[in-house]
Amino acid sequence: MCMSHVNYNELIELNRDVRFGRPVIKGTRIAVHDVQKWLGSGMTVDEIIRDFPQLKKEGILACINYSS
Repeated sequence: MCMSHVNYNELIELNRDVRFGRPVIKGTRIAVHDVQKWLGSGMTVDEIIRDFPQLKKEGILACINYSS
């Protein structure tokens, strides 16, 4: 899957009642910032999915696109 085909607007949400209104992956309480931090520290997409099985590759890629 190419990152340019992932539309973060469909996978990221802002809800003031979840994580203090920080952007999260829809359907989770996992913040975009947390995913970006894990990737920046060297975790792979597969490692993140293994640790957080509720996440999908598209959601992680949306976190990357969110900051672009």
